[in-house]
Amino acid sequence: MLMVFSISSQSRADLLTLGLAVTNVLTGLVWLSIRPKSITPVGPQGVECQEIYSHLPESVVSEILWVWESLSAVTCCKSLVIVYDCQCIVQIGVAAKSLNIDEPFAVDAAKLMQGSLYQGVLKSGAQSYMANLSLYPGRSELPFLPSNTQAVILQPLGDRGIAVLGGDTIRGFTTSDQTWISYIGEKLDATLAKYMSSMPSVVQE
Repeated sequence: MLMVFSISSQSRADLLTLGLAVTNVLTGLVWLSIRPKSITPVGPQGVECQEIYSHLPESVVSEILWVWESLSAVTCCKSLVIVYDCQCIVQIGVAAKSLNIDEPFAVDAAKLMQGSLYQGVLKSGAQSYMANLSLYPGRSELPFLPSNTQAVILQPLGDRGIAVLGGDTIRGFTTSDQTWISYIGEKLDATLAKYMSSMPSVVQE
């Protein structure tokens, strides 16, 4: 009886050791699977452009250019489009190529504002962040952005417009960026609302 008891205790110890080893292996695999992968910026494929509505006062143009320079300097933003009252106010940074080589894909302001992306932002009245653009079917409504744009912020400008920011990094816009962009949206809305009596067209500078 003593011999049987000794073997049984040894078996239990072996099983316990094996169980702990398996648990450690599984824990390691879980940690490997949830560890965030290194994400690097992806250079946007397109053409550089700077199209600004020609009838804006110089002070408004200066403000818009300051916004762009600030965003492109401190965030992952590489493309900026502002549409207000169905007018494209600005398209700046890297744009998708049109059928004519080296020309930017023109923004169809009316079509954008009729689309589900804009309507969703208008209804919620809040910023929309598509941290990994490739996962969103609505990306087809943004043909003016480079095809390999990684992330997009849709910032409402009151109930009359929208700012579309394209980034070069998946989840590249931080929480602080998003908050700052919301404040910028409020300021742009207040500024543009003063100068929208009649705006014929967008010209390229």
